[in-house]
Amino acid sequence: MSDVMPTLSDTDALRADIYQLLASLLRQAPNSELLTWLANVDIEQDGSRLAECWAALSAAAGQSSSDSLQRAHFRLLVGVIQGEVVPYASWYRNGELMEAALVALRQDLRALGFERNEHIREPEDHLAAICEVMAMLIAAQSSEQSYFFQQHIAPWAKRCFDDLTKVDTDFYASLGQLGGAFMESEQAMLSERAAYQPVRMMSERAQR
Repeated sequence: MSDVMPTLSDTDALRADIYQLLASLLRQAPNSELLTWLANVDIEQDGSRLAECWAALSAAAGQSSSDSLQRAHFRLLVGVIQGEVVPYASWYRNGELMEAALVALRQDLRALGFERNEHIREPEDHLAAICEVMAMLIAAQSSEQSYFFQQHIAPWAKRCFDDLTKVDTDFYASLGQLGGAFMESEQAMLSERAAYQPVRMMSERAQR
């Protein structure tokens, strides 16, 4: 078997990069290098909502410092007990942490061959972790992208990003807007792709 990774289309490479960026910004505050990159990112102004959201995040990055965002990230997304926004699937889908949504996610992660990193403290249903998995599925050109998105992202991620748009820190409010717009874009594209692809994971379960 060849170890060469499949060549991604420009569209899929960009999708994977956006998932990785969302994961990074949800997991921890950006350092000064990432803030500078975001402030100077080249945005194609095509009139789309995504382009508008990118522009807003870029502008907010240019007006933010890494130190202030460290404090904001802790207050908004971590907290002493919990932050203002609780970015876990179980919280949004079951009303409590460590619930059924996490169990279902763990089952599918095992089926996909993913193993938990012992150095990561938060449960696997943290939105950052789920975005990282999606990025890896895209990079591998996995046919399970649509299934994973519909099962573990579509039911709640946009609601989480929408809640983030309401916070009092422009950078994270803009991140919420970008994340929500990207989720809408992914929903439309993957739904269209799924119409032409078999969903093997679902069929395997049906046979059990």
